[in-house]
Amino acid sequence: MTLLNLVSTVLLAAEAVEPKGGLFDINATLPIMAVQFIVFVAVLNAIFFKPLTKAIDGRDDYVREQLITAKERLEKVEILTKQYEQELASARKSTQSVLITAQTEANKVRNDRIAEAMAEAKSRVTIAKAEIEKQKQNATASLDAEVESLSRQVLEKLLGNLVNS
Repeated sequence: MTLLNLVSTVLLAAEAVEPKGGLFDINATLPIMAVQFIVFVAVLNAIFFKPLTKAIDGRDDYVREQLITAKERLEKVEILTKQYEQELASARKSTQSVLITAQTEANKVRNDRIAEAMAEAKSRVTIAKAEIEKQKQNATASLDAEVESLSRQVLEKLLGNLVNS
């Protein structure tokens, strides 16, 4: 006989022996329900819970890997940020020094050009003064000659009238 036939025979015999209608009748239904519950739990475990727990574990692994990767990337980003900040600071310092050097050179060139312009202006003023002095002397000499000529003419006219009279 099969196991199922044997169980059903035992259950029928147990039903025939026991009185029916009590508050807590313990008959063959209770073990059948227990067996059905265990089979149901085993089927649920095989069909539903194992794939579900596998999916949950896979998701946990994925999240854990992503967190580790994110932490590594964050550390790399922080290192790169510090490096770039240092490079930026050194670039600012070098730019500042270049600007100061350029300003110094520009001031030197400006001062040199101003000095050259002042020297040229002074030389032109000196040349102009010398020319003016030369022209003054020439004019004075010319005027002296003219004054002398005019004075002779005046004297001749005056003296000529005295001499002629």
